[in-house]
Amino acid sequence: MTPPLAGQPGHGSTAFLRRQPVRIVDGRFEGGYTGLFELMCPGCGDHPYLDYSEISPRLQRLRGPRTLQRAVAAYDKHLGPLPGPVETATKA
Repeated sequence: MTPPLAGQPGHGSTAFLRRQPVRIVDGRFEGGYTGLFELMCPGCGDHPYLDYSEISPRLQRLRGPRTLQRAVAAYDKHLGPLPGPVETATKA
């Protein structure tokens, strides 16, 4: 199954932001965290325990790193528009 394109519905609750670790060795964070953030989307094939150097260029572009403000904007853009409010029938 092909993951949905960025900005298209279908990523569900799998996408998230995290503080960027200095490095990941054998699936463990080492050296603390940087002041930047990453957009992680397992629905697109990313895995939080893989180092930046271990993922494809497409996932590297998606992941970032970014400042918090830019990471939140990228997250919103990646997930796409939320479904509109559900209209309810009212009695007249």
